[in-house]
Amino acid sequence: MNARIARTSLLALAGTLIFSGTVHMGTAQMGTAMAADPVKVVASVKPIHSLVTGVMQGVAEPALLLKGANSPHSFNMRPSDARVLSQADLVFWVGEDLETFLTKPIQSLGGKAHPVALMEEAGLTLLPTREGGAWERHEDHGHEDHGKEQGHDDHAHAHDGHAQEAGHEDEHEHGTHDAHVWLDVDNARKMVATIAAELSEHDRPNAARYQANAASLTERLTALDAELKTTLAPVKDRPFVVFHDAYHYLEDRYGLNAVGAITVSPDQRPSAQRLSQLRAKISSLDAACVFAEPQFEPTLVATVVEKTPARRGTLDPLGAALDDGPDLYFTLMRDMAASLVSCLKGPA
Repeated sequence: MNARIARTSLLALAGTLIFSGTVHMGTAQMGTAMAADPVKVVASVKPIHSLVTGVMQGVAEPALLLKGANSPHSFNMRPSDARVLSQADLVFWVGEDLETFLTKPIQSLGGKAHPVALMEEAGLTLLPTREGGAWERHEDHGHEDHGKEQGHDDHAHAHDGHAQEAGHEDEHEHGTHDAHVWLDVDNARKMVATIAAELSEHDRPNAARYQANAASLTERLTALDAELKTTLAPVKDRPFVVFHDAYHYLEDRYGLNAVGAITVSPDQRPSAQRLSQLRAKISSLDAACVFAEPQFEPTLVATVVEKTPARRGTLDPLGAALDDGPDLYFTLMRDMAASLVSCLKGPA
C-alpha cells in the first residue's frame, strides 16, 4: 500500500513538473515571439518592394501597393490600399517625383508610420530630367562622370532644340531629377543599405537578420551589374527610341544609345504633328528599335514605326508581368537587357 502511494505521488509530481515546464516554455516562447514581432512594412512599386522583400526575407513579407500592371503615373488608391497604408510602421517609396499619388496619404499618416523616400534618403546617384520627347546625344557622352552624387546636374546630356521638336502638349510637371532610380544597379545597392538600416532601427530584435540579408543581396547585385555590362556591351552603340523617358539611369550605367522618347508624359497621347516629327527623327537617326511598355498603348508604337525601318520591342521598367518577390528586381533587369539585345541586334 505504501509502495503504491509512493509511486502515485511520484507520478503526480512528475506530471506537475512536466505541466509546469510546458507552461513556462510556452510563456518564454510567447515572450520571444512578441519581442521578435517585425514591423509592418509597405513598399510602393514592384522594384522597391523586391529589394525590401530581399532584406526582410525570413522575417516577414512587406505589403505592395502597386500590383500587376498599375503605373505610378496614373494610379488611384483604393480604400483597401489606404487601410494597408494606415496600419504601416514603415513605408518605402521612391518619392513624390514618381509616386505622386502617395504624397497626400503619407502626409496624413501623422506620426504613426515612418516614410522613407529613397530618392532623398539613400544617397543615390541622381540624373536630371530631360525635357521634351526627342533629344540629341551629346558627342561626349560622359560615362566617365557616372557616379556623381545628388545635386550634381552637370552630368546631363545635351539635347539641342528638343523643346521645339517635342511640342508643348507633351510637357508635364516633374521634379529636377529622373525618378526611375532603381534602373542603376549601384543605386539599388545603396537603397538596400538604407532599407536595412531603417528596418534595423525600427525592428531591433531582427536587425542581425536584416543586415545579413542586405550583405547577401548586395553581393548578388554586384554580380548582376557585371553581368548586365557584358550582356549589353555588343549593342551599346545602336540607336533606339523608348515609349517615355524612363531609362536615363540604364542608359547612363551601360552606355546605351537612346535617342528619343515617344512622349514625355505616359498618360498623354502625342499630337499628330509630334508623331510625324518622331517618324522623321527615327529615320534620320537610323533608330534600330522603338520600345513599347506593357502599361501603355501598344498600338501607338506600331503607328510611330510605320514607314520607318525600325523594329518594335518591349521594355518593362516596373516588372508588370513578373511575380512579386525578392527575385523580381533581378528578373526585371535581365529581361530588359535581353529585350534590348534581341531587338537591337536584329534578325540573326
